[in-house]
Parts: sequence; C-alpha cells; structure tokens
Amino acid sequence: MIESQRLASTAVAQVLAGRNLNQVLLDLFSRRAALTPPQRAAAQDMSYGTLRFYGQLRAVLDQLLQKPLQDEAVRALLLVALYQLQYSRAAEHAVVDHAVKAAQAVGKPWAKGLVNAVLRNFLRQRPALLERAAASEEGCYSHPQWWIDKLREQYPQDWQAILETDNQHPPMTLRVNRRAAATEDYLALLNARGIAGTQLGDSAILLAQPCAVDKLPGFGEGAVSVQDAGAQSAARLLDVADGMRALDACAAPGGKAAHLLEQAGIELTALDNDPARLKKIGQTLHRLKLEARCIAGDAARPEDWWDGRPFQRILADVPCSASGVARRHPDIKWLRREADIAAFAAQQAKILDALWRTLESGGKLLYATCSVFAAENQEQIAGFLARHEDARRLPLSPSILPEARDGQLIPTTRHDGFYYALLYKT
Repeated sequence: MIESQRLASTAVAQVLAGRNLNQVLLDLFSRRAALTPPQRAAAQDMSYGTLRFYGQLRAVLDQLLQKPLQDEAVRALLLVALYQLQYSRAAEHAVVDHAVKAAQAVGKPWAKGLVNAVLRNFLRQRPALLERAAASEEGCYSHPQWWIDKLREQYPQDWQAILETDNQHPPMTLRVNRRAAATEDYLALLNARGIAGTQLGDSAILLAQPCAVDKLPGFGEGAVSVQDAGAQSAARLLDVADGMRALDACAAPGGKAAHLLEQAGIELTALDNDPARLKKIGQTLHRLKLEARCIAGDAARPEDWWDGRPFQRILADVPCSASGVARRHPDIKWLRREADIAAFAAQQAKILDALWRTLESGGKLLYATCSVFAAENQEQIAGFLARHEDARRLPLSPSILPEARDGQLIPTTRHDGFYYALLYKT
C-alpha cells in the first residue's frame, strides 16, 4: 500500500498544480514497470477518490493543521490518507502506518510526526471535523463554489442531486453492435456468463457492476463497445441513412463515429485536430471492422481539410467544460475556472459557424456537448439561430431522449450529463 499511496499523493499534487489526472497517471505508471496490477489499481482509486472528495477533505485537513502547510507533497499525502480513512475499507492503523512510512519514502522524514499526529487526530475527532467541513458548500458538496452557484441558478430543483451524482462512481454501459447481435441476445449471453445488466433503449446495456472489457463476450471481435447511454443518443438523433455523406467533427476517440457507422452504410469523415487522438479512432474502427476517412484538422477551419462536397449530416461534438462527466474525471472540478466557460463558448461558436458552411441545404447538424452549463448549451444555440437565418431547430425524439429538458440531460445513475440540439438547414 505504501507505494500506491505514494504514487497517489504524487498524482494529486500534480493535478492540484494544474495537470490532467489521466496524463499524470499514465506518466507515473510508464516510469514504473515493476508495479503490479493491484498497485496500479489502488493508486488510481486513491487518486480519483481524493479528487472526487477534495472539497471535503481539504476542509477537514485545514482544521487539523495548526498553520498552513506549504509542502505540497506532504499535503497531498495527508489528503490521500484522509480519503482512505473516510472512504476505503483499509484498516485504519495500516493507513496511518503506511502514510508515515510514505512520508519517509518521498524524502520528507521531518513530516513523519506531523502525518501521524494529523491522521490520529482525525480518527479521534472525526464526527465534529466532518460536521464543520460540511458547514461550507465546498466542504459539503466537494465542488468549487462558482460551479455550485451556477448549478443552483440553472437547476433550482436539481442542483443538489447533480452535485451528489457527480461524487458517485460512474456507471458502466455497453453499446451492442446491432449489426453483430440483437441487444436482447447479448444481454442473455452476459447473464449466462454471470454478468448482470439492464437494457436501456435499443442498444444500451447498463451493467450492475463494472467489469474488465476482456470479460465481455465478443468485445475483441466488435460485438460490443463501452459507451455511456447518454452518449449513445447522438447517433440515433442524427438520423443517418444508407449512402449519406456524414461528418463527425471532433471525433476522437471514435465511439460516436463507430455508432454512426453501425446505424447505416454511410460515407463518414472522422475529423480531429489531434493526430495522436486520431489514431484512437482508427483503432476503434479496426476492432469493430468499420471504415471511415480519418483526417487531422481544425473543425473551425474547414478550408484546410474540406473538399468542397457538402455533408448531409454533421455531428458537432464540440470541446466543452465536460461538466456533465465530472464523476468520470473528478480532476475537472478543480482544474476548470469560471472564466473557462466563456472561452469554451467562444470556441464552440466558431466551430458551429464554420461547420454550417459545409452542410448542404436540407441537411442536419447535431450540436452536442457533455456539459450542464447553459452558456455552452441553450445560450450557444440561441446565439447561433440569431446569426443564421437559414437555420431551424428541430424537436428531439422523446423516444430517444425521454428525460431531456430542452435537449439537456442531467447526470443520473443511468447516464452522464449531455446536451443536444438538432439543427436543420433550410
């Protein structure tokens, strides 16, 4: 546990300094080939969990320290250990002992006494400390205050439920390749393997418990993919048909592109501005035995990659705050700044305006984000419609999005948070 605890504290410290958690863990693991799979899994769980509840843990730690702790490595180690004491099943004495030894391992022997005292004080005063931490909204909901304020303003009936959902473990949902198997048949196959699940919609199966993809029958052969149920709505909403020319802009890692190809025999262009991420699209399509034209390019600059032939369908799954998928990426809550929302909205508007030029008359464009903030969603579409007289918003099928409110899905136990707007070019 010491090595996993040390790695997790290093990861947390780097995220709080501004780095992406997935990239941090990838870098840390790549430099430690001797790590066992359980050690990697434990380090990842501690990192994710600490950042998921960082607001509460920070409020608790601040009470336990007599003065601000300037050493970020030791501070991160204490946060990780507090997460373990509060949320893991590890023996309390083992957590404290390992944290003291981890302080030595990270080159901070002076901190051993501090770590021991802080953690033991937490165990003695836990109820009072947690109660005082919950007195502040950041300590209660483990989100930045600006995030909480935005949700309360936009969702006066649901803001607390959204915040609480963000702090849960995300569901694992499968998308059955309907070209390979019927959803009902694949669900029966899962049940026969002892994997429990529930069908959601025409191709989605929500697993009762997450499992490794190599345990899923037919995964390597393309029978099934992992994709959130909310994300699966995109391909169905876009209403593609055989022979259509379609564009998936900002396509990496390729889940929605693959789903479009599973829906119909279309001529698909998959675009992404990151060549490295573009490779992931190719890998996804290869596993599913699907084909698309994959090109690197900026969706806001079609003059650099568009051949001039209009598309009949466009999926604009634009860069966004990712506020609807915070439970999958808890570092987002602490890396985002309120000013980022306006920057994302400006970028989204540029992409929308640029892609609109590539859509043929009578064609449809589906605007999509994994955000719950209005500036990126409803306000973005209102601004677009005001700028484009040849654009009309179409109603979304209630059979596909029964829970959506004006195109907005909020995160629930069944799906992540998404926004969709279907636009028709007159």
